[in-house]
Amino acid sequence: MTARVLVVDDVPANLKLLDARLSAEYFDVVTAKNGLEALAICERGECDLVLLDVMMPEMDGFEVCRRLKSNAMTHHVPVVLVTALDQPSDRVRGLEAGADDFLTKPVSDVALIARVRSLARLKRMTDELRMRAVTSREIGIESPEQEALAETGSGGKILIVDDRPASYDRLAKVLSQEHRVTVEHSPADALFRAGEGNFDLLVVSLSLSQYDGLRLCSQVRSLERTRNVPILAICDDDNNARLVRGLEIGVNDFLIKPIDKNELLARVRTQVRKKRYAERLRDNVQLSIEMAITDALTGLYNRRYMESHLASQVDEANARGKPLTALVLDIDFFKSINDTHGHDAGDAVLREFATRIRKSIRGIDLACRYGGEEFVIVMPETDISVATLVAERLRRRIASDPFPLPDGQVVAVTISAGLAALGAQDDAAGMLKRADLALYRAKRDGRNRVVPDAA
Repeated sequence: MTARVLVVDDVPANLKLLDARLSAEYFDVVTAKNGLEALAICERGECDLVLLDVMMPEMDGFEVCRRLKSNAMTHHVPVVLVTALDQPSDRVRGLEAGADDFLTKPVSDVALIARVRSLARLKRMTDELRMRAVTSREIGIESPEQEALAETGSGGKILIVDDRPASYDRLAKVLSQEHRVTVEHSPADALFRAGEGNFDLLVVSLSLSQYDGLRLCSQVRSLERTRNVPILAICDDDNNARLVRGLEIGVNDFLIKPIDKNELLARVRTQVRKKRYAERLRDNVQLSIEMAITDALTGLYNRRYMESHLASQVDEANARGKPLTALVLDIDFFKSINDTHGHDAGDAVLREFATRIRKSIRGIDLACRYGGEEFVIVMPETDISVATLVAERLRRRIASDPFPLPDGQVVAVTISAGLAALGAQDDAAGMLKRADLALYRAKRDGRNRVVPDAA
């Protein structure tokens, strides 16, 4: 894995030193001598991560970080503050400015590379979601960027995994000021609790008396339900090898005892903010996927998805020697409903028709709006005789129960249907065309009827 790292420092020797260390690990390095130059590079999207010196003239690192994190174009870029300041109050100030992590000078090579790799890995995952979100904006789905800027990171659901009462009591007391806190004393039960609890953050002690805390962190990362939950590890001492191992298996952040309560709160807020931003991106992507394959008016699948689905169903039916039937349905005289009652009434009829279709088919069947007032139902493992019975039952249900309109009136609706079963030499298009020809015969013979293909 490689990434482009921006190193910002007003001292040329420091720039050269970090450049050499990172380049030796095959990272691409760009440099900036001041805050304004760094901001411009980030806005142009020319880096994946920022190593930012704190003590710089004109604009210090805290202010550069604050500006990056308050800009919708750059707030997602991880920022690591590199500083000689080592007091908890300095770290809290940086975290409140939006920093993702700290490295204290002189910087350990092992800690540097581990932190950069960990944050670059998370950035790459976020970038994939953000790229997909671009498509969402193009089809009218609101971007989550503005919500991310307003997110405070408070009110999270936190699980503390610790088996020492003195330790977890202190953690719970501090975190309860801003969050909903659950304490799990048993490491053996923690994984189950984490998977069922929909938590925003896991705070895991690495000093569990009867269990390896890093093994628990690894198990959390291996399960689908907990893979995206951030982990804040609590350590008794600054054991570099253990911290690096934790970052490699997916721990997001560390705190070394004794713990400053303000730093604890600030780091937890940071992780909760990141979690919520990633969730919004995933929700955004999921919504865009749903919009791409469903019809906005009826909520049924659209024609593009149906054609892809039908092709795969034909291949599967041929491979397994199973029957497959397609129904093409059309609302009779639909234009007259629009002409008489208006297009709002026509839309209401289409939505109600889609609802009745859903109630009449099985879970394995697929219903789609093919276009206008025409619909298609794909019925796997169903021969044409059974499909004809289903279509006839739906036709009777439509005809016997008038459709309500927005103005309180009702309108009688009937449908015509054509069916075709998959033949030995058929492909998806051929079967659908035969069903459509059967629909044409149903309309020609008087409508309000079901006609199976004669082939």
